[in-house]
Amino acid sequence: MSISAVPDKLFFKIGEVCEIAGVEPYVLRFWETEFPHLAPQKSSAGHRIYRKRDVETVLKIKELLYERGFTIPGARKQLSGRTRDQILSHIRDELREILALLERKT
Repeated sequence: MSISAVPDKLFFKIGEVCEIAGVEPYVLRFWETEFPHLAPQKSSAGHRIYRKRDVETVLKIKELLYERGFTIPGARKQLSGRTRDQILSHIRDELREILALLERKT
């Protein structure tokens, strides 16, 4: 699945992310230890809760590792070398998520 085809939801469970990305849960848990950009929140019950940007990061990691042949350190470096426009886009997306949450509560 491409990054643009990620369902428009606020939160995803680990099983949903595994299905979208086509990887096993243990792979996601391993990637969380290797990639600081991938840090899903945990619910009060201790379950991982992925946001849309986390799912997009998972898909990017999978592309770098499986399709483009990067090593984990290489993929980590590639992800950390984001441009100013990517950072601004990320901030914009975060603000949209916050706005959506606030609109739901009113």
